Amino acid sequence: MKKKHIMDAKGIERALTRIAHEIIEKNKGVEDIVILGIPTRGVHIARRLSHIFKTIEGAALPVGSVDATLYRDDIGMKEVQPALKRTDIPVPIDNKKVIIVDDVLFTGRTIRAAMNVIIDFGRPANIQLAVLIDRGHRELPIRADYVGKNAPTSMQEKVKVHLKETDGVDEVVVEE
Repeated sequence: MKKKHIMDAKGIERALTRIAHEIIEKNKGVEDIVILGIPTRGVHIARRLSHIFKTIEGAALPVGSVDATLYRDDIGMKEVQPALKRTDIPVPIDNKKVIIVDDVLFTGRTIRAAMNVIIDFGRPANIQLAVLIDRGHRELPIRADYVGKNAPTSMQEKVKVHLKETDGVDEVVVEE
């Protein structure tokens, strides 16, 4: 199996710092923002973004997780059913700016499902999407507001995000 490294630890750090600055700029600060990561790596990325916001703006933002497993449109189609993770929305989201964070944006189906979960919890002012990697191949009309890196791939390739919290190393690789 061939591997191509497309981001190292410094590259991930730079991308997340840039995303944080873009979020601050677009939202004119961090007031009324709630960050919700999609398990597993999206939650770790969301926590890292929150830490960056605290460093830049001096404000700790609420960070939670949103598990979209039961909202997916392919839940009964897979041989191996995915394990349920925890949805933890730490504050009411009515009239808040909710930022969904994920590691890789691919078809858009996970994001659509995550939006449905969020809307079941309240009525946010808006929902924005931040991803570390956008690999293309959308099946739904969903786009990220904030992207760490665009990585065009073939359908046969897999994008793997490894983070210290789960994998012991920070890197992004494309496997053939």
